[in-house]
Amino acid sequence: MKSQLLEIRRPIESELARYATLFEKVLSHKESFMDKPLSHVRAKKGKLMRPILVLLMAKEWGEVGETALHGAVTLELLHTASLVHDDVVDESNERRGQPSLHKVYDNKVAVLLGDYMLALSLHQAALTQQVEIVEEVAKLGATLSEGEILQLANVEREELSEEAYFNIIRNKTSALFSACGKLGAMAQNADGEYCRKAAKFGEIVGLCFQIRDDIFDYFDDASIGKPRGNDMREGKLTLPVIYAINHSGDVAARELALKVKRFEATAEDIAQLIEFTKENGGIEYARQTMERLRIEAVNLVSGFRHADVRQALEQYIDFVIGRDF
Repeated sequence: MKSQLLEIRRPIESELARYATLFEKVLSHKESFMDKPLSHVRAKKGKLMRPILVLLMAKEWGEVGETALHGAVTLELLHTASLVHDDVVDESNERRGQPSLHKVYDNKVAVLLGDYMLALSLHQAALTQQVEIVEEVAKLGATLSEGEILQLANVEREELSEEAYFNIIRNKTSALFSACGKLGAMAQNADGEYCRKAAKFGEIVGLCFQIRDDIFDYFDDASIGKPRGNDMREGKLTLPVIYAINHSGDVAARELALKVKRFEATAEDIAQLIEFTKENGGIEYARQTMERLRIEAVNLVSGFRHADVRQALEQYIDFVIGRDF
């Protein structure tokens, strides 16, 4: 996986280095009371999947300038702020096996630091000097919040539908990746057709990213930092179990799912529902869904002029689907 990620980054290695320098500068502060918690955030930069997508889409259209770099920093700051806030809302003490910011400090510091990063994000958007990009970022912030609220509202409904599931993840996860693709194109003043393709590619990446993340919930892996059945303990039912229940028509399994939604399910109930999902093709169906989406994404970039960028994007979607983190 590491070598695959290096290949994905190869066409934009120098641009990614410039991005990293800018991100580090923006997320630093001269006062220690600010820089200490910010350093905790900086240390968790992850695989840079979102900035990579911005820069690859920009690279296809021409030389990557300051506008694309500011756009990449904008979206990574917005994403990072949302994670900090999410951990407070979800009362999650770990993220990817490491202590969450609010666990190291407290909720007040985490919420205020998240707000600070949101303000920095908007400032970086303004530095692009493109009002369309500022508008896109502002709309994205609202969409991400709407997705989180929609997920909370869905827990209270007895409905078990793929339509509701995809509606949530399009707002909650996919919108951010879509914005990454679109901002990379917008930063280069690309035409409307290219902007549409870039945004659609990002949307598909986001859908696959969330489906893959949801699959993790059905297996034990301490390195992921997400114990098995965690989604169900939070009242969330994802694509694998939704398919398994609807496809099998099993009444007992549906009742277990409704217990999950009512927060009445025991650890034994959740374990039983996880095994039911596996035995009734839920995991395989989710993987097949990602494969159909992968083919659509590859077709979108098939006509790209720069072979190195096209190949990197093809590897990018493969990496998202096959990732083990």
